[in-house]
Amino acid sequence: MGTFIAGDWGTSNLRLWLCRDGQVLDRAEGPGVAAVPGRVEAAFMEATAAWRDAHGPLPALFCGMVGSSIGWVEAVYQPCPADVRSLASGLTRFKAAGAEMAIIPGLSTTNPQGAPDVMRGEETQILGALATKPELRQGRRLLCLPGTHAKWVLLEDGTVRHFQTGFSGELFALLRQHSVLGRGTDGLQPQAGAAFDRGVERALTKAALPHLLFEARSRQLLEGMTAQDALSFLSGLVIGADVAGGLAGVSGDLDGPVTLVASPVLTDAYAAALRVAGQDAACLDGADLALAGLFSVHTNSLSSKA
Repeated sequence: MGTFIAGDWGTSNLRLWLCRDGQVLDRAEGPGVAAVPGRVEAAFMEATAAWRDAHGPLPALFCGMVGSSIGWVEAVYQPCPADVRSLASGLTRFKAAGAEMAIIPGLSTTNPQGAPDVMRGEETQILGALATKPELRQGRRLLCLPGTHAKWVLLEDGTVRHFQTGFSGELFALLRQHSVLGRGTDGLQPQAGAAFDRGVERALTKAALPHLLFEARSRQLLEGMTAQDALSFLSGLVIGADVAGGLAGVSGDLDGPVTLVASPVLTDAYAAALRVAGQDAACLDGADLALAGLFSVHTNSLSSKA
């Protein structure tokens, strides 16, 4: 394979791996693309200076928001249905620091609501999941990638049929930081347990989320709910609503449990919400899968050149 740099460069964070022959030699981190407007290339040079001093010009392969309009070079979206195993054929390539750079394309779709939808970065985690869990390549599978903007993805024999985005992570942060619902919760974090489950149960009713949210305040005032439980209840409401919408967006039977791809904190929360909804879940670490997906694309891109 030779030595190359793999990069997962999102809005808030940059993660880099120095790689050779399928192995990670070193790791580095840096600012997300939103923190370095107009100097994305300079930020990459700073983060990789020691590697390039030691090895000379190094090719790099990226996924994530580095390929967006606020990133380094804009990469086109690949429309769904899309076989993510063929992403290597759609790389956006350019030169920098005397070496070839490449960005993996994002995906676009018409979601189950009939609206346009997009993802960047998650497609590489999906590819990593397919590479490390071969059973996901067969049948009809539902993947959920929780985060700031959760992605609910329908896979059919390894092809992304469609997906939809849940605004859950950012919505929870906005409600906590900028609404009365977060009053008195400074320093607290949502916890699994009865209050969270109760929030999920409320979200799974037919009531609309805007008609449920104020309960996180009124139950404190009239039922004696603690601030800790109110925050967990609020988290359950938001994640429960996301789960309800994600499951409703898929008709017909699924093969196997819902596969959750994210950090353990997020996958544990979504798995708990899915249990309340009567649905099994399997959890995968999203950080590991991003790197596995980058390795897969790099290998396939070399094969396509041969």
